[in-house]
Amino acid sequence: MKNDNKPASPSNAAAPAPASAPADQPVKHRIFLVDDHPVTREGVRVLIDQEPDLVVCGQADSAPAALQLIQRLKPDLAVVDITLKTTSGIELMKNVKALLPDLPVLIMSMHDESLYAERALRAGAKGYVMKHEASDRILVAIRSVIAGDLYLSDKMKEKMLHRLVRSRKNEVVFTIDTLSDREMEVFQLIGNGFGTRQIAEKLNLSVKTIDSYREHLKLKLRLEKGSDLVRHAIQWVRSEGVV
Repeated sequence: MKNDNKPASPSNAAAPAPASAPADQPVKHRIFLVDDHPVTREGVRVLIDQEPDLVVCGQADSAPAALQLIQRLKPDLAVVDITLKTTSGIELMKNVKALLPDLPVLIMSMHDESLYAERALRAGAKGYVMKHEASDRILVAIRSVIAGDLYLSDKMKEKMLHRLVRSRKNEVVFTIDTLSDREMEVFQLIGNGFGTRQIAEKLNLSVKTIDSYREHLKLKLRLEKGSDLVRHAIQWVRSEGVV
């Protein structure tokens, strides 16, 4: 008997190559999406595909699949989430840039830009946009990066400018860039006044695991005591305005 059931669409997929556009139609810039949430990925795909100058050429829900497809499809822009199943989007971006150094990457994440935007830019991203931004702002971010510009929100631009002109004697004297994404989360929660058990509950981790993170933080930030870690975390949260 003939089987009329059609196979389900894979989450890691490449769109068929678009036919050459007529002379009176704009060239479509090809976008590759990396996000492990299917609903979010589909929503962004629909948003992009309805634009006359943009098209999603492929998508992936994991770093390994993304690396393979991006190398094959060679899009004009990769839009990458920070939190993926097997690795962070920032680590994926570093690997992508090693293989395709000219490919611009826009980070689009639910994580607060005040916590991750600067780190993403230093790792090679050309822009950072929050997922909760209005659709038109996401499209502005995409087009800005494709055009060769950097994209950050006005609030984040102002924060970075203030940091440049701020007197060095008033700055926190350690660097946050050495921290992993999870260590950054723990550090921020410590600075916001949460205890070990509360942090464990918020991150769905054991108290023992959070204690390990606290020890790693003290080592990386060259702090001797737990009270020093709390004091520095509070100082950083206040200086950055992170909540």
